Amino acid sequence: MTHLRAVVAIPARDEVERIGSCLQALAVQTGITAGGYGVLLFLNNCRDGTDRLVEALRPGLPFPLRVIRRDLAQATAGSARRAAMEAAASWLESEGEGEGVILTTDADSRVGPDWVGRCCDGIEAGADAVAGCIALDPAEAAALPDCLHARGRLEGAYEALLTEIAARLDPEPHDPWPRHATESGATLAVRLSAYRQVGGLPPLALGEDRALVAALQARDFRVRHDPGIVVETSGRLDGRAPGGAADTMRLRCAAPDSPCDDRLEAVPRALLRVALRRRLRRLHIEGRAGSIGRWAEAMGIRPDEAGRIAALPCFGQVRAAFDAASPRLAARPLRPHALARHIALARTVLAGLRLVSRLRAAAGPAGIAPPVPDAAPAQTQPSTG
Repeated sequence: MTHLRAVVAIPARDEVERIGSCLQALAVQTGITAGGYGVLLFLNNCRDGTDRLVEALRPGLPFPLRVIRRDLAQATAGSARRAAMEAAASWLESEGEGEGVILTTDADSRVGPDWVGRCCDGIEAGADAVAGCIALDPAEAAALPDCLHARGRLEGAYEALLTEIAARLDPEPHDPWPRHATESGATLAVRLSAYRQVGGLPPLALGEDRALVAALQARDFRVRHDPGIVVETSGRLDGRAPGGAADTMRLRCAAPDSPCDDRLEAVPRALLRVALRRRLRRLHIEGRAGSIGRWAEAMGIRPDEAGRIAALPCFGQVRAAFDAASPRLAARPLRPHALARHIALARTVLAGLRLVSRLRAAAGPAGIAPPVPDAAPAQTQPSTG
């Protein structure tokens, strides 16, 4: 008998038009033994025959399939995913054969044929969680307004620049460049033991995927953002989750200059955040967390709060608490009209970092990151664009 190595948790609500493609994509997985993975479907308030289609498809599927049906008065996308992942965790635990992996995707998504295997391989290589990239379904993407594509290209270009800048200034061995910054429930895998240690998926209506990654990072679990893992997901404007991706796209059509994602902040602020993170990491590794006082003062953090932060046991907790406590690091996302200017600035910064990297490589063995001054940051407020 083959014991499960992984379980894929999928929440679904009225997905009769897409669940078949989702399951068929999971049926042709390579890089993992037959019977080594199962699929857990959590059917949440379905009224369109999704359950009947799933049962019709079941005999032709090569993996074990469990289906849970619930009619919940207060169901949300986040609560449905949490229920699916909890059931997946319990399934793995019932197998009783070592460590397992919980994966999650969406019912309107199609994973690649190596998705399960690549995610599991990343965890076997030392990661505690693996986040993949998402791409819109080509046919549905073609029907979206040009303004959405134009904005998406700008945001994607800027996010890639900021991600590489961070990777060069503050490299992480478990998440090396090239990497990405996407953390989506459409493609996420987590080690079972790590999932349990952080209390499972946070009970949020929306943003539960990012919150899980944040909870893992706060406990210093290693999250790999693998750019080679890509999942196609729906580009529809009639989504099932209020406040989800479809609502975001509709808002951007109605209000073209609505704020970008929180991660897309001005270059000076992004540089400040990365420099602080690098310094805090070094102080924590060297056992000198008590020395964050001067950095905290420059960032507007009270001395008593700085002392509390310095006493936290995990670097991830220190970093998250520092960010949350500093008024200078509060989220100030850019507007689309400012993206072109900051893209140009980020390219200039990155060109300098790449040059330093090449010079250091030519001089002999060295890390990717140039030196960062040990002095506390200046008191001047960075531009927000």
